Amino acid sequence: MGDIVQTLAYGSWPSPIDASLAAAHDGHPDFVGFVGDEVWWTEPRPTEAGRRTLVRRRADGTEESVLPAPWNVRSRVMEYGGHPWAGAVGDDGPLVVFVNFADQRLYAYEPAGPDKEPRPLTPVSPVGGGLRWVDAQMHLELGEVWCVLEEFTGDGPTDVRRVVAAVPLDGSAARNRDAVRELTDGQHRFVTGPRISPDGRRAVWLGWDHPRMPWDGTELMVADVGPDGTLRGTRKAAGGPDEAIAQADWCADGSLLYASDRSGWWNLYRDGEAICTREEEFAGPLWTVGRRWFAPLDSGLIAVVHGRGATALGILDPETGEVVDAAGPWTEYAATLAADGSRVAAVAASPRSAYEVVELDARTGRARVIGAPHDDPVDPAYYPEPQIRTFSGPAGREIHAHIYPPHHPGHVAPGDELPPYVVWAHGGPTGRAPLVLDLQIAYFTSRGIGVAEVNYGGSTGYGREYRNRLREQWGVVDVEDCAAVALALAEEGTADRDRLAVRGGSAGGWTTAASLVSTDVYACGTIIYPILDLAGWGTGETHDFESQYLETLVGPLAEVPGRYAERSPTEHADRVTVPFLLLQGLDDVICPPAQCERFLARMEERARPLPHAYIAFEGEGHGFRRADTMVRALEAELSLYAQVFGLNPPGVPTLELAK
Repeated sequence: MGDIVQTLAYGSWPSPIDASLAAAHDGHPDFVGFVGDEVWWTEPRPTEAGRRTLVRRRADGTEESVLPAPWNVRSRVMEYGGHPWAGAVGDDGPLVVFVNFADQRLYAYEPAGPDKEPRPLTPVSPVGGGLRWVDAQMHLELGEVWCVLEEFTGDGPTDVRRVVAAVPLDGSAARNRDAVRELTDGQHRFVTGPRISPDGRRAVWLGWDHPRMPWDGTELMVADVGPDGTLRGTRKAAGGPDEAIAQADWCADGSLLYASDRSGWWNLYRDGEAICTREEEFAGPLWTVGRRWFAPLDSGLIAVVHGRGATALGILDPETGEVVDAAGPWTEYAATLAADGSRVAAVAASPRSAYEVVELDARTGRARVIGAPHDDPVDPAYYPEPQIRTFSGPAGREIHAHIYPPHHPGHVAPGDELPPYVVWAHGGPTGRAPLVLDLQIAYFTSRGIGVAEVNYGGSTGYGREYRNRLREQWGVVDVEDCAAVALALAEEGTADRDRLAVRGGSAGGWTTAASLVSTDVYACGTIIYPILDLAGWGTGETHDFESQYLETLVGPLAEVPGRYAERSPTEHADRVTVPFLLLQGLDDVICPPAQCERFLARMEERARPLPHAYIAFEGEGHGFRRADTMVRALEAELSLYAQVFGLNPPGVPTLELAK
């Protein structure tokens, strides 16, 4: 009887993938590293108030969470954070330092040491956002940990300075800011953590300044390291306003290795010479500090995460430029790598498996799962079966997308019915939607609702020219590309033209709202922690890192102020003619609730009310992390589509739409 396929309308198929299941599997392992011969990483705990823990894999293969609740290993530097921990082997075994989210202090912890609790290494500052730390590197011979220090000098979001600093491991700076040794002079507003050469005599780091973002242009800085650990003779080795260097490190022989997009693609260079020139990416956008797309090996070979629109893990021979990719089922590798001898640790996923920790033996080319192994929470027959597609947009430009048709092992729709589709616009906007198993997508496709993830112009993974399509065109190109994909799906008979929706978070929330005010493509939309008012967001309403992002995305505010008003959904709230759902975290300092509130206030000025819902979540910031939040958000989104599209999903609470 189990093989009988039933015919039911799209959107009414019963699915074992409920919102709580999708929420429990949100997030993935990240920030891998070696501590001696052990592999460590961070891992989310959605059901524990969304904290991230530190996980240790011992040499015998056993795995354990190192830090119990409420410890939360997460940095707030530049609000998006970055690599929040570092480790080494000390006298009593592993010694790790980590950033605790609640107070942003740096702590030291020895699991086998005499202290049962982590001990603070840095002080608390009452000024503004305080003192924050990220991208740590252990230097036991100096008795220090080197990292990026972000220090607030006032109460405003842009009252901040950043330097590379050295924190003593003995705890002498825990209550004494003066015991923190600053290594750089604040020449750049933004910096990444330094990497010291194998002989200990040189250090390299990256720096950049407003209004550039790190994918626009960065500078590669090199300095000599004195016997006392001070940096001397700082000089620029590469980079500039139109060259984005995303990562730098030292090879075992002391040569300097970095990823630059000077050719139009992020390729690798050694001491300034290209060692692998391909029209694909060997790096990506530096949204968080300490991302690693390559790791030099002791043998002289280099582990690389590379690809075009997707990523593979390979071993690069810098002498020949050849790359040999690791075998395995994974089709997407995250921007985190670590190497120890010939061992390479990475985080990888595929359309059939969520992200898991993988180890590659560079000598044999064999890769295996060593941590956070994917375990199917339901029969994989319920997973979507995605298609990689390229569509034609305005002026014939290419648009890359992943199409997830409705899919259910036991149900089909009537032959004369076309499915509803939701266009997903990713955040960033300088980012990319990876082709990996996402139970939030499966939540919809297994019920009979298709999903189209659009890597619109401006997305990463397709070279600098594709990335630059969005320059001064945000709210135009992204909106056009998403609409072109939606309409193409309808025209080819894949989707129902009358049942198209758009949704996205952050920059994707902007694209969603902009789509609703400037097109008639969609029947409804879900807007998640969005940017809605460009002028407000660009003049002090957001954090320092993105405070001048709009200078390139929209244009210089001083020169084109009218463009900011012209494109802002808040200014044109009267043009929204379809129902929408607005979801927002009340602790969001990147896209603050004030943006939503102004938009809704303008909506209330309309002559005719429009069905909509606004749900604000206490304790949530930019990106929902708590399981209960994600459950309510997913169910509300599905209920919106059910009401607008005339669907009947079983067991989903009805979202009350205000009118």
